[in-house]
Amino acid sequence: MDYSPKTSTLTHLECPECRREFDADVLQSICHRCNSPLLARYDLDAVSQYLTPGDVHTRPPGLWRWSEILPLRQLGCKVTLGEGDTPIFSLPRLGKYVGISNLFVKDESRNPTGTFKARGLSVAVSRALELGVNTFVIPTAGNAGAALAAYAARAGCRAHVFMPRQSDRSNQAEVRLAGANLVLVEGSISEAAIEARSAAAAHSDSDKQDINSNWFDMSTFKEPYRLEGKKTMGLEIAECFGWQLPDVIVYPTGGGTGLVGMWKAFGELFAMGWINERFPRMVAVQTEACPPIVRAFQENRDRVNIHQDAQTIANGLRVPEPFADRLILDTIYASQGYALAVSDEQIKQASKQLAQLEGILAAFEGAATLAALMLLRDQGRVKDKDKVLLMNTGSGLKTIL
Repeated sequence: MDYSPKTSTLTHLECPECRREFDADVLQSICHRCNSPLLARYDLDAVSQYLTPGDVHTRPPGLWRWSEILPLRQLGCKVTLGEGDTPIFSLPRLGKYVGISNLFVKDESRNPTGTFKARGLSVAVSRALELGVNTFVIPTAGNAGAALAAYAARAGCRAHVFMPRQSDRSNQAEVRLAGANLVLVEGSISEAAIEARSAAAAHSDSDKQDINSNWFDMSTFKEPYRLEGKKTMGLEIAECFGWQLPDVIVYPTGGGTGLVGMWKAFGELFAMGWINERFPRMVAVQTEACPPIVRAFQENRDRVNIHQDAQTIANGLRVPEPFADRLILDTIYASQGYALAVSDEQIKQASKQLAQLEGILAAFEGAATLAALMLLRDQGRVKDKDKVLLMNTGSGLKTIL
């Protein structure tokens, strides 16, 4: 097939478990046979023949400059608030303190709504809008709900957000201010997901021809395209480092979309011939209060056991049973990476160090990566000369009070 610049080369969706293909131009959710997320696939050979890194670099900033390997076919359906192209800073003072001479952070707090969730929701809402959706439902620990509310408002759509009652008040206020319907739920995101699914089922009818009457579920990995927005972090990392990837990427892992998305991005760039096969070691960071991925990794399993009664200051890491556990663990194993947990006290201390040594007000989830790095350094899992990238996924201003 012939493609013109900026045209999506999306070919199909694929189940990573059974490899069955799904029509990408029909509204899809998951592979029900495998209970697995679906992954978007592109004609990467075609992209490599007519697109160069220089072409992408000279386009206007934002994640949509990667349109050939994003799923939106009609750019007129794009719903954007200026997300993407967040900065990467070197951390010389912090690096000296930790003992890592090549230490960096990618600061996702610069995104709309203050977190990396804006990336995924921009792409997912845009593609759903293109496929005819105008009403969304999402369970959230907080930030994803705030982002969906903003992008739904931008698109003139309706959003129903199910959020744990203990979530940050800033997130609750954002959702309400954007005009979305906020439902507060007792318990964790798992309980919010149960109530969201029930509400979606009550407002959905597969026999109806008009899908606009349905509530479309935007849960993490329950639709294919939030992952595509998150993968743009990986594309930007490769570009920023001159197409030579860091040795280690430390990522706060709740639902795991960013971790899996970056790994997907690296695979696509390699297939296009833009990077070599020297991929980073991917480190997943969780809290001691909620470490399902860490425990599965320690026991060399490919599935998690649900973690009950989790309480942590890092609400984005309070995910007792991530739906994409197989993909998260596959990424860690394939990258020869690692998974570890840190305490809330270590997160608080790391938050102060980021602010006092480098002036970065990181979300607690982002601060967890620094806490983890200090443990990795002490354990000898990261060496002084390694090029290490921390991922700060959001703004500490949301939880500063």
